[in-house]
Amino acid sequence: MATPYPRPLHSLRPLWANLWAQHRAIKELLTFSTFRGERRKEPVAANDGGASGTAAASPDPKGPEATGPSGTPGPGYTPARVTGLILGPLLFVLTFLFFEPEGLSAGGRAVLAATLWIATWWITEAIPIPVTSLLPIVLFPLTGALEGDAVVSAYGNDIIFLFLGGFSLAIAMEKWNLHQRIALAIVAMIGTSPRRLVLGFMVAAGFLSMWVSNTAATMMMIPVGLAVVYQASRSLRDGEYADDLPKFEKSIVFGIGYAATIGGLGTLIGTPPLAILSATVGELFGGSISFAQWMMFGVPIAVLLLAFAWFYLTGVRFKVRFKHLPGGAEIIREERRSLGRMSTEEKAVLAVFLGVAFMWVTRSFIWEGVLPGISDGLIAVVATVVLFTLPTRRSEEKRILQWEDSKKIPWGILLLFGGGLAVAAGFVDTGLSAWIGDQLRVLDGVNIILTIIIATALVLFLTEITSNAATATMILPVIAAFAVSLDVHPYALMVPCAMVANCAFMLPVGTPPNAIMFGTGRLTIMEMVRTGFWLNIMALVLVVVGVLFALPLMWGIDLMTLPTGFQ
Repeated sequence: MATPYPRPLHSLRPLWANLWAQHRAIKELLTFSTFRGERRKEPVAANDGGASGTAAASPDPKGPEATGPSGTPGPGYTPARVTGLILGPLLFVLTFLFFEPEGLSAGGRAVLAATLWIATWWITEAIPIPVTSLLPIVLFPLTGALEGDAVVSAYGNDIIFLFLGGFSLAIAMEKWNLHQRIALAIVAMIGTSPRRLVLGFMVAAGFLSMWVSNTAATMMMIPVGLAVVYQASRSLRDGEYADDLPKFEKSIVFGIGYAATIGGLGTLIGTPPLAILSATVGELFGGSISFAQWMMFGVPIAVLLLAFAWFYLTGVRFKVRFKHLPGGAEIIREERRSLGRMSTEEKAVLAVFLGVAFMWVTRSFIWEGVLPGISDGLIAVVATVVLFTLPTRRSEEKRILQWEDSKKIPWGILLLFGGGLAVAAGFVDTGLSAWIGDQLRVLDGVNIILTIIIATALVLFLTEITSNAATATMILPVIAAFAVSLDVHPYALMVPCAMVANCAFMLPVGTPPNAIMFGTGRLTIMEMVRTGFWLNIMALVLVVVGVLFALPLMWGIDLMTLPTGFQ
């Protein structure tokens, strides 16, 4: 009996629903752009250790895009999305058929046209972000810009497997509650006076976000921080320091959120723009930035920015008069007691975590000579295999990670990375990046330091309203071409732009931690703008100064000279 025609269409609904779920997962992980103030009026609930923001596996389907016909997740076509849906292909057609500038090859014109279509759909979210990220596989070969094999190879870049391994490790840490144990141990170690407590929360959130997503770090620490505030309010609300309680509360919330954002600057897996930087350098110039090489530069910048944020929040913006926090130490001890003794599974995950961190840090100066072909991505994949292999002592969970846990991996983000790398490959292979660099030669007369400051500042404030990953994906190939046209080292512009793409401190839509902070109901947008502005400025100063003076010494490069291998 023939299958009725409607059945196949109906069978596509779960797939379409899943694509929109992935779309929302990416938004919540990278931008929280659908987040609104009324989304949560109660304090953020405590993380149960299983469903966390790292993978954004279970996004809360709210807002106009949440449901479509028949109650399934749907596109929610707003006027902006309809405009983007039409504008993207229109720009592609107009550019491909009618834009014929001197010096640009047909392949370069095709890549430019396809990039305009892809960027338009990324920005307007006309269709799910992961699906948009697959467009290079279709557009580049059909327009003759690149061979299909060259395009799809970008989706298997080493940096994508580095992130895959990082996600797997983070999921294992959260599944067995290791991340919470580490965070509470750090807080207890630093102290429980008001300022030291804020510092403890910030150090814990910052350290965690170097290895797991800033979303997970914030979601885990915020409930504990609010519990401490609640305990303090019970003791101080009728005393002489009652007026200081709102300040202390805001310093806790701001401190955790900002530290989770800042900590991501310390490692290549801490935030998507840094992974995209490393991958783009490899795709455009055949070079590489190792895990240890980046930590050598990124960790000091993160520490300095974290220290400034702590001093500004507790010593200037929200300074409190009381020196002792009633009940603070008790809450931290109770939280630690509730975790019980360290389980065998936690010890196994900790061993894998320490082993992977050691291999990442020492790869470039120990293991490359011993194991030819070793890479950060290879190490991450080995760690993933080990986590899926190690047994547990629990009957309901046979392995540390089971295949069901892989559903929490944000596969859509890996597709986003792949799409960005395919675009970067198109820029280089067709000569589009060189052509863009030639057009930017009109800025040759501008002082290079001023150029670095302006470019970095533009990216810094652009990322307040756009996805940090999308910003880095679109900007870095252009910035690289710009640097080559100025005859300076591409790192002079690429490194600061990639770093500040993660430094959005002013608006709730800037980063997931910002959205979570705003979602507690303890902050207003104007408070976030006023507080975050000075962190933005300090981040700009620290990053630019660090790149100009520390980066050349640490990496042994001359930023004012274009190396032969980068030409």
